[in-house]
Amino acid sequence: MPDTANDARNRERHGRSMRYIFSRVPLTAELGIELVDWSTPDTVTTRMAYSKLVDNGSGTPHGGAIATLIDTTGSAAVWNGHDHERGIRGMTVSMTINYIAAAREEVVVATGRCVRRARELNFCQVVVTTDSGRIIADGSLIYRIAR
Repeated sequence: MPDTANDARNRERHGRSMRYIFSRVPLTAELGIELVDWSTPDTVTTRMAYSKLVDNGSGTPHGGAIATLIDTTGSAAVWNGHDHERGIRGMTVSMTINYIAAAREEVVVATGRCVRRARELNFCQVVVTTDSGRIIADGSLIYRIAR
């Protein structure tokens, strides 16, 4: 029998986690990374508009800005399905990024999915596309949540 009270409590905690990541983390806010969708547990979609701040000097987003987008999106996907009774201190342990194409002065969209949860380690996959759906990067992330 489903525990709807516990499910509601977890969704409220997930909401607090999302609000924190996207409004209280200075780098996320400064880069303009926005939460688009977190309606599906373990999955998050974000976006980052092109700006002079993220420009690499040639009209495309800097690789570091894309890396931050991947890190933020992957960690948010973990928090969006996490049982907060299992821990509340999170950190990225490992991240691998493949830069596939350039996004010329375009909005980029990232979709992250937590594909496996272990005791403390969580494994994520993130795909970054242009608004039109062209893949520009992908990444994998291992994110640890400890007590």
